[in-house]
Amino acid sequence: MSQEELFVDSGQFKSDARDGKSRSRLGVIVTGVLGGSLVALYAVAAPFVSPALRKICLPFVPATTAQVENVLNALRARTGTLVDIGSGDGRIVIAAAKQGFKASGFELNPWLVLYSRYKAWREGVNRSTSFYISDLWKVSFAQYSNVVIFGVPQMMEKLELKLASELPTTAKVVACRFPFPTWVPEQTTGEGIDTVWVYDAKTLKSDLQLGKKTVPEHKETPDSLT
Repeated sequence: MSQEELFVDSGQFKSDARDGKSRSRLGVIVTGVLGGSLVALYAVAAPFVSPALRKICLPFVPATTAQVENVLNALRARTGTLVDIGSGDGRIVIAAAKQGFKASGFELNPWLVLYSRYKAWREGVNRSTSFYISDLWKVSFAQYSNVVIFGVPQMMEKLELKLASELPTTAKVVACRFPFPTWVPEQTTGEGIDTVWVYDAKTLKSDLQLGKKTVPEHKETPDSLT
């Protein structure tokens, strides 16, 4: 083999080596991008997918502007403490705090709770709001004078018994999207999916006593991010 041929072969070898290294670096970059994308996708999707895996599905569906307004209108003559059961991204709690309520939200999804706390801070109502990570069946709502619930039909009958046994007689309950199965509302506001039903706790407790229904057990302190 001539010297010229050796030079050409050597150059070709070096070129192939450089190409191999470039392809290797490109593979690492592509793998990293895909991996990061999957992690980001999971982080975004988790708050929406994980509720569907629960025994009683309470998916996160953000309240519409009309629903928030209807809730506030239903409670416009009320004051004191308010709790949103299944508070999602915190919009009901934050809106209530702006109206003067000492408002709290209970939500199982920690990502939504973190976002709610950030949103409350950004909008200047973090001192009058609280957000907890908790299963609604494991905490008492006895301290609240106003209750808001965005429930699903599968849970409403059991929740009737729980709230009727725990709430003070002066409390009001506002159900959104789905009414309670046996309670008779004292007021209905809005229409379609934005309808809210308002119930009086004094009547609910009387119905519970007359019906002699069994009340589900609870009493567990929620985990707070505070």
